[in-house]
Amino acid sequence: MTTPTQRKLTTSAMIASFADPGQKTASAPFGHALARLADERPEIVGMSADLAKYTDMHIFRDAHPERFFQMGMAEQVLLGAAAGMAEVGLVPFASTYSVFATRRAYDFLCLDIAEPNLNVNVVGGLPGLTTGYGPSHQATEDLAILRGMPNLTIVDPCDSVDIEQAVPALAAHDGPTYLRLLRGNVPTVLDQYDYRFELGKAAELRTGRDAVLISTGLMTMRALAAADRLAEDNVDVAVLHVPTIKPLDTEAILRAAATDRLVVTLENHTIRGGLGESVAAALAFAGQGRGIVPIALPDEFLAAGALPTLHDRYGLSTDAVVAKVRASL
Repeated sequence: MTTPTQRKLTTSAMIASFADPGQKTASAPFGHALARLADERPEIVGMSADLAKYTDMHIFRDAHPERFFQMGMAEQVLLGAAAGMAEVGLVPFASTYSVFATRRAYDFLCLDIAEPNLNVNVVGGLPGLTTGYGPSHQATEDLAILRGMPNLTIVDPCDSVDIEQAVPALAAHDGPTYLRLLRGNVPTVLDQYDYRFELGKAAELRTGRDAVLISTGLMTMRALAAADRLAEDNVDVAVLHVPTIKPLDTEAILRAAATDRLVVTLENHTIRGGLGESVAAALAFAGQGRGIVPIALPDEFLAAGALPTLHDRYGLSTDAVVAKVRASL
Protein backbone atom coordinates (compact mmCIF):
# COMPACT_ATOMS: atom_id res chain seq x y z
CA MET A 1 0.00 0.00 0.00
CA THR A 2 1.33 3.45 -0.90
CA THR A 3 0.84 6.50 1.27
CA PRO A 4 -0.14 9.81 -0.30
CA THR A 5 2.73 12.24 -0.76
CA GLN A 6 2.50 15.13 1.66
CA ARG A 7 2.78 18.60 0.17
CA LYS A 8 5.86 20.32 1.53
CA LEU A 9 5.13 23.64 3.18
CA THR A 10 7.52 26.22 1.77
CA THR A 11 6.31 29.36 3.55
CA SER A 12 5.36 29.78 7.17
CA ALA A 13 2.34 31.95 7.88
CA MET A 14 4.37 33.36 10.76
CA ILE A 15 6.67 35.12 8.29
CA ALA A 16 4.19 35.45 5.41
CA SER A 17 3.79 38.69 3.51
CA PHE A 18 1.10 40.98 4.88
CA ALA A 19 0.01 41.75 1.31
CA ASP A 20 -3.66 41.17 0.59
CA PRO A 21 -4.50 38.28 -1.79
CA GLY A 22 -3.89 39.33 -5.39
CA GLN A 23 -2.21 42.57 -4.38
CA LYS A 24 0.65 43.85 -6.53
CA THR A 25 4.04 43.51 -4.84
CA ALA A 26 7.68 44.30 -5.50
CA SER A 27 10.52 42.04 -4.44
CA ALA A 28 13.14 43.45 -2.04
CA PRO A 29 12.59 47.15 -2.88
CA PHE A 30 15.11 48.32 -0.28
CA GLY A 31 17.93 46.14 -1.56
CA HIS A 32 17.36 47.12 -5.18
CA ALA A 33 17.06 50.82 -4.36
CA LEU A 34 20.30 50.75 -2.36
CA ALA A 35 22.15 48.89 -5.10
CA ARG A 36 21.00 51.43 -7.70
CA LEU A 37 22.01 54.33 -5.48
CA ALA A 38 25.45 52.78 -4.94
CA ASP A 39 25.95 52.66 -8.72
CA GLU A 40 25.93 56.46 -8.64
CA ARG A 41 27.52 57.10 -5.23
CA PRO A 42 30.77 55.23 -4.49
CA GLU A 43 30.70 56.27 -0.82
CA ILE A 44 27.61 54.14 -0.12
CA VAL A 45 28.40 51.00 1.89
CA GLY A 46 26.15 48.22 3.18
CA MET A 47 26.48 46.40 6.49
CA SER A 48 24.60 43.64 8.26
CA ALA A 49 24.61 41.76 11.55
CA ASP A 50 24.36 38.30 9.97
CA LEU A 51 20.92 39.14 8.55
CA ALA A 52 21.64 40.28 4.98
CA LYS A 53 19.21 37.76 3.45
CA TYR A 54 16.46 38.71 5.89
CA THR A 55 16.78 42.48 5.50
CA ASP A 56 17.12 42.42 1.68
CA MET A 57 20.72 43.62 2.05
CA HIS A 58 21.81 40.56 0.04
CA ILE A 59 20.75 42.40 -3.15
CA PHE A 60 23.30 45.12 -2.39
CA ARG A 61 25.88 42.54 -1.27
CA ASP A 62 25.68 40.69 -4.59
CA ALA A 63 25.79 43.90 -6.64
CA HIS A 64 28.63 45.54 -4.68
CA PRO A 65 30.51 42.83 -2.76
CA GLU A 66 33.54 45.04 -2.21
CA ARG A 67 31.37 47.54 -0.34
CA PHE A 68 29.47 45.08 1.84
CA PHE A 69 30.57 44.29 5.40
CA GLN A 70 29.26 41.32 7.35
CA MET A 71 29.67 42.12 11.04
CA GLY A 72 28.26 38.92 12.50
CA MET A 73 25.72 38.65 15.31
CA ALA A 74 27.10 41.74 17.06
CA GLU A 75 24.75 44.69 16.71
CA GLN A 76 26.80 46.96 18.97
CA VAL A 77 29.84 46.33 16.79
CA LEU A 78 27.68 46.91 13.70
CA LEU A 79 26.66 50.41 14.80
CA GLY A 80 30.04 51.30 16.24
CA ALA A 81 31.75 50.34 12.96
CA ALA A 82 29.11 52.25 10.98
CA ALA A 83 29.94 55.34 13.01
CA GLY A 84 33.63 54.94 12.20
CA MET A 85 32.88 54.61 8.49
CA ALA A 86 30.75 57.75 8.55
CA GLU A 87 33.59 59.61 10.31
CA VAL A 88 35.81 59.06 7.26
CA GLY A 89 33.21 60.13 4.68
CA LEU A 90 31.41 56.90 3.84
CA VAL A 91 27.60 56.67 3.96
CA PRO A 92 26.70 53.38 5.66
CA PHE A 93 23.36 51.60 5.63
CA ALA A 94 23.46 49.21 8.59
CA SER A 95 20.76 46.54 8.61
CA THR A 96 19.52 44.20 11.32
CA TYR A 97 16.22 43.42 12.99
CA SER A 98 14.57 46.39 14.68
CA VAL A 99 14.52 44.67 18.06
CA PHE A 100 18.31 44.35 18.00
CA ALA A 101 19.01 47.86 16.70
CA THR A 102 16.79 49.50 19.32
CA ARG A 103 16.86 47.26 22.39
CA ARG A 104 20.33 45.78 22.19
CA ALA A 105 22.40 48.56 20.64
CA TYR A 106 20.61 51.71 21.84
CA ASP A 107 23.62 53.25 23.56
CA PHE A 108 25.82 52.82 20.48
CA LEU A 109 23.17 54.42 18.27
CA CYS A 110 22.77 57.27 20.75
CA LEU A 111 26.36 58.16 21.63
CA ASP A 112 28.38 56.88 18.66
CA ILE A 113 25.98 58.04 15.93
CA ALA A 114 23.29 60.49 17.05
CA GLU A 115 25.33 62.64 19.43
CA PRO A 116 28.00 63.46 16.79
CA ASN A 117 25.19 63.69 14.19
CA LEU A 118 26.77 61.25 11.73
CA ASN A 119 25.26 60.18 8.42
CA VAL A 120 24.51 56.58 9.43
CA ASN A 121 21.32 54.97 8.17
CA VAL A 122 20.01 52.23 10.45
CA VAL A 123 17.64 49.83 8.70
CA GLY A 124 15.41 47.81 11.04
CA GLY A 125 13.61 44.71 9.79
CA LEU A 126 10.44 43.18 11.28
CA PRO A 127 9.01 46.40 12.77
CA GLY A 128 5.83 46.14 14.80
CA LEU A 129 3.67 43.13 13.97
CA THR A 130 5.35 41.95 10.76
CA THR A 131 6.42 38.60 12.17
CA GLY A 132 4.61 35.98 14.14
CA TYR A 133 7.66 34.89 16.10
CA GLY A 134 6.64 36.57 19.33
CA PRO A 135 8.13 39.34 21.51
CA SER A 136 11.76 38.38 20.85
CA HIS A 137 11.33 39.49 17.21
CA GLN A 138 8.35 41.87 17.28
CA ALA A 139 9.62 45.45 17.56
CA THR A 140 6.32 46.84 18.77
CA GLU A 141 7.91 49.66 20.80
CA ASP A 142 10.82 50.81 18.61
CA LEU A 143 9.28 54.22 17.83
CA ALA A 144 8.68 54.87 21.52
CA ILE A 145 12.31 53.97 22.25
CA LEU A 146 13.79 56.18 19.54
CA ARG A 147 11.55 59.25 19.33
CA GLY A 148 13.32 60.88 22.26
CA MET A 149 16.77 60.58 20.69
CA PRO A 150 18.09 63.98 19.50
CA ASN A 151 19.21 64.36 15.87
CA LEU A 152 17.57 61.09 14.75
CA THR A 153 15.19 61.09 11.77
CA ILE A 154 12.63 58.24 11.79
CA VAL A 155 10.82 56.93 8.70
CA ASP A 156 7.99 54.37 8.61
CA PRO A 157 7.24 53.64 4.92
CA CYS A 158 3.94 52.32 3.61
CA ASP A 159 5.02 50.21 0.65
CA SER A 160 7.62 49.54 -2.04
CA VAL A 161 7.15 53.00 -3.59
CA ASP A 162 7.86 54.69 -0.27
CA ILE A 163 10.96 52.56 0.33
CA GLU A 164 12.42 53.06 -3.14
CA GLN A 165 12.05 56.84 -2.88
CA ALA A 166 13.12 57.06 0.75
CA VAL A 167 16.52 55.37 0.30
CA PRO A 168 18.18 58.18 -1.70
CA ALA A 169 16.53 60.80 0.53
CA LEU A 170 17.96 59.17 3.65
CA ALA A 171 21.42 58.94 2.11
CA ALA A 172 21.29 62.63 1.22
CA HIS A 173 20.12 63.65 4.69
CA ASP A 174 22.84 65.19 6.86
CA GLY A 175 22.46 63.15 10.03
CA PRO A 176 21.41 59.73 11.35
CA THR A 177 18.23 57.99 10.24
CA TYR A 178 16.19 54.96 11.24
CA LEU A 179 14.08 53.17 8.62
CA ARG A 180 11.37 50.68 9.59
CA LEU A 181 12.00 48.15 6.84
CA LEU A 182 9.33 46.21 4.99
CA ARG A 183 11.15 43.29 3.37
CA GLY A 184 10.57 40.48 0.89
CA ASN A 185 7.53 40.83 -1.35
CA VAL A 186 6.35 44.29 -0.34
CA PRO A 187 2.93 45.62 -1.44
CA THR A 188 2.87 48.35 -4.08
CA VAL A 189 0.05 50.77 -3.26
CA LEU A 190 1.15 54.38 -3.62
CA ASP A 191 1.71 54.13 -7.38
CA GLN A 192 -2.07 54.61 -7.69
CA TYR A 193 -1.83 58.07 -6.14
CA ASP A 194 -0.09 61.32 -7.03
CA TYR A 195 2.52 60.67 -4.36
CA ARG A 196 6.16 61.50 -3.91
CA PHE A 197 8.12 60.73 -0.74
CA GLU A 198 9.48 63.87 0.88
CA LEU A 199 11.43 63.58 4.10
CA GLY A 200 9.56 65.26 6.96
CA LYS A 201 6.32 65.73 5.00
CA ALA A 202 2.93 64.06 5.23
CA ALA A 203 0.79 63.51 2.13
CA GLU A 204 -2.99 63.63 1.76
CA LEU A 205 -3.76 60.64 -0.45
CA ARG A 206 -7.52 61.10 -0.58
CA THR A 207 -10.05 63.62 0.69
CA GLY A 208 -13.21 62.94 2.67
CA ARG A 209 -15.89 64.80 4.62
CA ASP A 210 -16.79 62.28 7.35
CA ALA A 211 -13.49 61.13 8.81
CA VAL A 212 -9.74 61.49 8.36
CA LEU A 213 -7.42 58.56 8.88
CA ILE A 214 -3.93 59.70 9.88
CA SER A 215 -1.69 56.71 9.25
CA THR A 216 1.90 55.60 8.98
CA GLY A 217 3.78 52.55 7.75
CA LEU A 218 1.86 49.56 6.45
CA MET A 219 -1.28 50.90 8.14
CA THR A 220 -1.61 53.46 5.35
CA MET A 221 -2.24 50.49 3.05
CA ARG A 222 -4.98 49.34 5.41
CA ALA A 223 -6.37 52.89 5.75
CA LEU A 224 -6.74 53.19 1.98
CA ALA A 225 -8.41 49.79 1.72
CA ALA A 226 -10.75 50.66 4.58
CA ALA A 227 -11.63 53.98 2.95
CA ASP A 228 -12.63 52.15 -0.24
CA ARG A 229 -14.81 49.74 1.75
CA LEU A 230 -16.46 52.54 3.73
CA ALA A 231 -17.19 54.46 0.52
CA GLU A 232 -19.49 51.60 -0.48
CA ASP A 233 -21.64 52.63 2.50
CA ASN A 234 -21.45 56.32 1.54
CA VAL A 235 -18.94 57.06 4.30
CA ASP A 236 -16.46 59.57 2.87
CA VAL A 237 -12.99 59.09 4.39
CA ALA A 238 -9.77 61.06 3.90
CA VAL A 239 -6.34 59.49 4.35
CA LEU A 240 -3.26 61.43 5.47
CA HIS A 241 -0.08 59.37 5.15
CA VAL A 242 2.70 60.27 7.62
CA PRO A 243 5.87 58.45 6.49
CA THR A 244 8.20 60.52 8.68
CA ILE A 245 7.57 60.05 12.40
CA LYS A 246 10.36 62.43 13.38
CA PRO A 247 10.41 65.26 12.50
CA LEU A 248 6.61 65.14 12.47
CA ASP A 249 4.71 67.21 9.91
CA THR A 250 2.73 69.03 12.59
CA GLU A 251 1.27 71.59 10.18
CA ALA A 252 -0.32 68.92 7.99
CA ILE A 253 -1.73 67.14 11.04
CA LEU A 254 -3.22 70.33 12.48
CA ARG A 255 -4.84 71.13 9.13
CA ALA A 256 -6.31 67.64 8.90
CA ALA A 257 -7.75 67.83 12.41
CA ALA A 258 -9.10 71.38 12.11
CA THR A 259 -12.60 70.23 11.09
CA ASP A 260 -15.46 68.41 12.77
CA ARG A 261 -14.50 65.11 11.09
CA LEU A 262 -13.72 61.99 13.08
CA VAL A 263 -9.93 61.74 13.51
CA VAL A 264 -8.44 58.23 13.60
CA THR A 265 -4.73 57.40 13.91
CA LEU A 266 -3.39 54.09 12.59
CA GLU A 267 0.01 52.57 13.31
CA ASN A 268 1.81 49.24 13.37
CA HIS A 269 3.19 49.99 16.84
CA THR A 270 2.14 49.94 20.45
CA ILE A 271 -0.38 52.56 21.48
CA ARG A 272 2.31 53.97 23.78
CA GLY A 273 4.76 56.48 22.33
CA GLY A 274 4.09 56.23 18.59
CA LEU A 275 2.05 58.11 16.01
CA GLY A 276 -1.18 58.32 18.01
CA GLU A 277 0.43 59.97 21.02
CA SER A 278 2.46 62.22 18.69
CA VAL A 279 -0.72 63.44 17.01
CA ALA A 280 -2.47 63.91 20.36
CA ALA A 281 0.47 65.92 21.67
CA ALA A 282 0.61 68.08 18.54
CA LEU A 283 -3.07 68.93 18.93
CA ALA A 284 -2.76 69.63 22.66
CA PHE A 285 0.34 71.82 22.28
CA ALA A 286 -1.45 73.83 19.59
CA GLY A 287 -4.48 74.33 21.84
CA GLN A 288 -6.54 72.28 19.39
CA GLY A 289 -7.84 69.88 21.99
CA ARG A 290 -10.18 67.20 20.71
CA GLY A 291 -10.72 63.47 20.93
CA ILE A 292 -9.02 61.08 18.51
CA VAL A 293 -9.55 57.37 17.95
CA PRO A 294 -6.31 55.35 18.03
CA ILE A 295 -5.83 52.13 16.10
CA ALA A 296 -2.61 50.57 17.36
CA LEU A 297 -1.18 47.50 19.03
CA PRO A 298 -1.97 47.02 22.72
CA ASP A 299 0.50 47.85 25.47
CA GLU A 300 1.49 44.23 26.02
CA PHE A 301 3.78 41.52 24.71
CA LEU A 302 2.02 39.95 21.73
CA ALA A 303 1.33 36.33 20.94
CA ALA A 304 3.16 34.19 18.42
CA GLY A 305 1.23 32.79 15.50
CA ALA A 306 0.20 33.29 11.89
CA LEU A 307 0.40 36.91 10.77
CA PRO A 308 -3.13 37.17 9.28
CA THR A 309 -4.60 35.78 12.49
CA LEU A 310 -2.55 38.17 14.62
CA HIS A 311 -3.51 41.20 12.52
CA ASP A 312 -7.18 40.32 13.05
CA ARG A 313 -6.66 39.66 16.74
CA TYR A 314 -4.85 42.92 17.42
CA GLY A 315 -6.91 45.19 15.19
CA LEU A 316 -4.57 45.86 12.26
CA SER A 317 -6.53 44.10 9.51
CA THR A 318 -8.69 46.01 7.04
CA ASP A 319 -11.81 44.38 8.51
CA ALA A 320 -10.84 45.58 11.99
CA VAL A 321 -10.17 49.12 10.76
CA VAL A 322 -13.53 49.31 8.98
CA ALA A 323 -15.33 48.04 12.08
CA LYS A 324 -13.55 50.55 14.33
CA VAL A 325 -14.36 53.52 12.10
CA ARG A 326 -17.99 52.49 11.73
CA ALA A 327 -18.37 52.08 15.48
CA SER A 328 -16.70 55.44 16.16
CA LEU A 329 -18.89 57.28 13.66
